[in-house]
Amino acid sequence: MKNSENCEQVDLDGFKRVCPIKNLSEQNGKRFMVSDVEIAVFLVNGKVYALNNICPHQHTALIYDGFIEDGYVICPAHGWMFNLETGKMPLNRKGLESYPTLICNENVYVKVEKKEPKW
Repeated sequence: MKNSENCEQVDLDGFKRVCPIKNLSEQNGKRFMVSDVEIAVFLVNGKVYALNNICPHQHTALIYDGFIEDGYVICPAHGWMFNLETGKMPLNRKGLESYPTLICNENVYVKVEKKEPKW
C-alpha cells in the first residue's frame, strides 16, 4: 500500500477509487465491485489490503466478512486462511488474488486486473 497526500505525484493508471478511508473500520472488511471483480478490502493496523472476495473452497463471496488474525483473514464459512498481503494460504499454497492498494487524498484506490480464462 502506498500513502500519498498529493495525487499528482502518484500514477493512478489502472487504480479505481473504492471509498474514502474513513468508511473502513479497523479489523473489518468491506466488499466492492471493481472492474467486474468482487473484492474484499481490509484496514488492519493502518494498512489497506485488497483480496478477491470469492473463497476458492466453495466459491462463497464471504471473505470480506472473515475475521483477522496474525496477518490472515479467515473465511467465515469453513475457516480457510488467506494472507492479507499475498492472498496465499499457509505453507505458501495458492489462495486468493491480492491487489495493489493506495491511499490518495484520504481515498482508497485498488488496482484490479481481471483474469481472463485461457480456453
